[in-house]
Amino acid sequence: MNAALTALLLTAPAAAPLAVAAGYILTGRVPHEAPHVVPAAAQEKTRRSQVVKKSAAVSSSGSGQGAASVTGDRGDAPDASAPGEPVVAPRARGRHRADWAGLASPALILACGALLASDVGDSGFVAAYSGLLRADALTVWMLLVVGTVALIACASAPAYLAGERVAGRAKDRTVWRYHALVHAFLSAMCLAVVTANLGVLWVAIEATTIVTAFLVGHRRTRTSVEAAWKYVVICSAGIALAFLGTVLIYYAARQAGITEAWALDWPTLLAHADRLDPAVTRLGITLIVLGYGAKAGLIPLHAWLPDAHSQAPAPVSALMSGVLLSVAFAAILRYRVIADAALGAHFTRVLLAGIALLTLALAASLLLAQRDYKRMLAYSSMEHMSLIALAAAVGSPLALSAGLLHIAGHGLAKATAFCAAGQILHLQGTSKIGRVRGLLAQSPWLGALFGLAVVALLGFPPFSLFASELGIARAGFAAGTGLGWATATALLLVLIAFAALATRTARMLLGPGEPTGENPSALWPLAAGLAACAALGIAAGPLGDLLSQASAVLERP
Repeated sequence: MNAALTALLLTAPAAAPLAVAAGYILTGRVPHEAPHVVPAAAQEKTRRSQVVKKSAAVSSSGSGQGAASVTGDRGDAPDASAPGEPVVAPRARGRHRADWAGLASPALILACGALLASDVGDSGFVAAYSGLLRADALTVWMLLVVGTVALIACASAPAYLAGERVAGRAKDRTVWRYHALVHAFLSAMCLAVVTANLGVLWVAIEATTIVTAFLVGHRRTRTSVEAAWKYVVICSAGIALAFLGTVLIYYAARQAGITEAWALDWPTLLAHADRLDPAVTRLGITLIVLGYGAKAGLIPLHAWLPDAHSQAPAPVSALMSGVLLSVAFAAILRYRVIADAALGAHFTRVLLAGIALLTLALAASLLLAQRDYKRMLAYSSMEHMSLIALAAAVGSPLALSAGLLHIAGHGLAKATAFCAAGQILHLQGTSKIGRVRGLLAQSPWLGALFGLAVVALLGFPPFSLFASELGIARAGFAAGTGLGWATATALLLVLIAFAALATRTARMLLGPGEPTGENPSALWPLAAGLAACAALGIAAGPLGDLLSQASAVLERP
């Protein structure tokens, strides 16, 4: 592959979503079909008929209150327009064709990842712009995960936004702002994945905080704005810790004789890790794990996650839980290799295993008391990130392969679950578990897809989370006495989380209910996500070699 094509493939995953976002901003509004205008004669006829109905209601009820009960506050009534203005039919507020334009970015990210995979498999890595952008097998794996999860989320967005429009919670300006922010979010995540410079990595992850803060507060309700501020404050504290840790690693690199231009270059740091000052490196790595761990939903800076995930639009929650947490943890994985080369394996093993067990214990206990199904899914994300952290602590080839497979499986299953939760919210009008009953009877396909997504998160075959959790458990027990006990404790906590998730999901799905209409176009992205998760669990196929190469990138020197 020539240098120009390599540079294009490394640039496009971050540049293309940014271009799409700029397109939405420059248009100023989402293009859509012209509203269906009711002729003036029909308007006048409608108004006269409603006046007759209102008079009849007043005479039959005998009071103004009775009339209000018949005609009051109908937001879809044609007489909502002022006299002389065109009446817009309800279908004009539904789905817009431009909502589907957002699929271009995920498709391009997937295409770039697929094209880079073959070149990375031959040469080990490719680079451009003097090493600023670099792709190895881990980069390609993360690009494929980001693209696939984003494809599910962006394909689910038109149905979600249509429901928001019909409910009166979204206008054209709100929708184009949503699309612009989502694609800027994708751009920042892809930049964090493809850059080899740890300073640019920090900037990209900080950019995700800025962009997603506006997405969390998208509805502008009191609860969503509060969640957005909580997200900004906690993640900013985490990013500040990560910044301080990055500065310390830079200082250690300069003291080791690495030139200024290459002091934050990941391959250079890895090659000279044995020359880094141990005390400075130990403090820097601790701060980085705590800082990026905040974005990954790990203790102690985890408190933003349930609020942000429950208040953000469902497709945004799918992206945040499905890939943002994993992108932040991929940064930790990069630093972990440097730390192991500089300090030995024991330091990061104890640090990551301790954080994993504490986060898992907290998530399991909070799942037992959870009454909101979106927050339930958020705490489930903490559980799964804990398992990935445990795999990183073990650090064997089997554990790393299982951890990377878990990243992909969790992203697919969690994106499906959150997008289904958004449709359930539109259908039921509540996110309270106790108020949702008989979902399978009311909406069989939606209920089945949501139930299967939870089954996948519980680690049942044939979904890939079964294989990845089994691999993490095998690797943990094979690693030694200390990690064996940690793995046994983690499995016990996973069983508690399993019981909580299964019980609450069963309450939502089972019971009597009246059938309601379902929209097939809103369900196919969910079915595709589950199919991909199951296919990955049955046979990795050509992805198996890529997974082995990605785990080799992260193996201890």
